[in-house]
Amino acid sequence: MLSVPLLSVSGRRSLKVALASTIIGSVLATAASLTATTASAAQTVTLTGAGATFPQPIYEKWFAEYNRLHPEVRINYQGIGSGGGIRAIRGRQVDFGASDAFLTDAELKSMPAKILHIPTVAGAVVVIYNLPGNPKLQLTPDVLVDIFLGKITRWNDPRLAAINPGIKLPALPISVVHRSDGSGTTNIFTSYLSAVSPEWATKVGAGTSVNWPVEAAAGKGNPGVAAYVRQLPGAIGYVELAYAKQNNLPHAALQNAAGRFVTASLETTRAAMASANMPADFRTMIVNAPGPDAYPIAGFTWLLIYEKQTDPVKGKALVDVIKWALKNGDAAAESLDYVPLPDSLQEKVLQALDNVQF
Repeated sequence: MLSVPLLSVSGRRSLKVALASTIIGSVLATAASLTATTASAAQTVTLTGAGATFPQPIYEKWFAEYNRLHPEVRINYQGIGSGGGIRAIRGRQVDFGASDAFLTDAELKSMPAKILHIPTVAGAVVVIYNLPGNPKLQLTPDVLVDIFLGKITRWNDPRLAAINPGIKLPALPISVVHRSDGSGTTNIFTSYLSAVSPEWATKVGAGTSVNWPVEAAAGKGNPGVAAYVRQLPGAIGYVELAYAKQNNLPHAALQNAAGRFVTASLETTRAAMASANMPADFRTMIVNAPGPDAYPIAGFTWLLIYEKQTDPVKGKALVDVIKWALKNGDAAAESLDYVPLPDSLQEKVLQALDNVQF
């Protein structure tokens, strides 16, 4: 039989002290862990943005990837149209707005504080249509303008037939589809029509919303226009290139300023971007760009942020998200047919972000 030695009084006292120390250490470690968890939760940042549907596919992809890498930062972006994004940032309802139409001088003055335009990518606005067999059409500037002016009303019009030899065009009426909301895509499209047609410039003009000359179906956002055209035989409309591809809708080759018929692609949009004379505030248009390979209806899209951020935690997170996207988002942008900023322009944009104040 084993004998167990009895502890002395001093030994029992030492054991009690040791046990107490262990328990206290465990409690303190647990408390520290809870404090760290609480602090981590407190540091979680949620950024909200709203605006253009033109860049929505790439923004959603960028923000999801950034959140995967930085789970403490969540970015909620709502595609409500450029006009809605401008209103939301003006009312400080969001941390950033998004628009394919840069703010006019008057709009900048109406803002409660200084707004920075941060270009992110460039993209193409394409003319989509719904015809039997969906032939590959060509459109000249004058024919496109007259369709949207309501002067050409049927698909077998002789002027359409003349620029599309070998294609049997149906005797369908042309149903024009445009945006129902304030839209930067509309601004790019109507800026192009104004650039190529003095009549359009005088009668209709350019903007995020215009008084369309013909009675037409109106869709909300790029998805709404694409849905209308897909469902309506004989329809014609305009969307950002990614939406045409997502909805398997054909888009026309357009005659550019050099007289060549070109289709929208990364290469032809990049050729249009190369013509940009970028000012210090990054507000510029690139429609009807010169050059044999330039696609004529292209434009930049911008994030709209306040130069002075009222919430330093959110402000620093927002700048970090944008910088990360500009530095690391090229491949994702090109996979969705957006053209990333060239290195020289990206460097200037990054420098502008360094001026944001917290």
